[in-house]
Amino acid sequence: MAQIPEDLKYTKTHEWARIEGDIATVGITDFAQHELSDVVYVEITALGKTVKQNDPIGFIEAVKATSDIYAPLSGEVIEVNTQIHKAEGEAPAMVNRDPYGQGWLCRIKISHPEEINSLLDHTAYAELVKRSEHH
Repeated sequence: MAQIPEDLKYTKTHEWARIEGDIATVGITDFAQHELSDVVYVEITALGKTVKQNDPIGFIEAVKATSDIYAPLSGEVIEVNTQIHKAEGEAPAMVNRDPYGQGWLCRIKISHPEEINSLLDHTAYAELVKRSEHH
């Protein structure tokens, strides 16, 4: 069963956002990292750019597949997790081991806080995951 922390917001494309003031820390969910399996490379291509909600902001490469990462909220991508960004070897595997902690991907300075209301809470996201697991 995938971990779904109660204090985060989620997207239908399996990103999470931890909202602190006007900053959102973004990552992929436990369910997503499990589906992707072994993450080998992460690149956030939108660093320093202003993005709209649901815009692609980078990608994750795993042994099984490459997956786009989408912005959960509009704003400026102000920071990437340099521990995993473009790193080789073991570092990208942090996304697998600790998707809600050390495996975070980037931070966005939120420009439209009202968009937070369109994100899923943990209950709605758990429903989405449950439906996905049955397919």
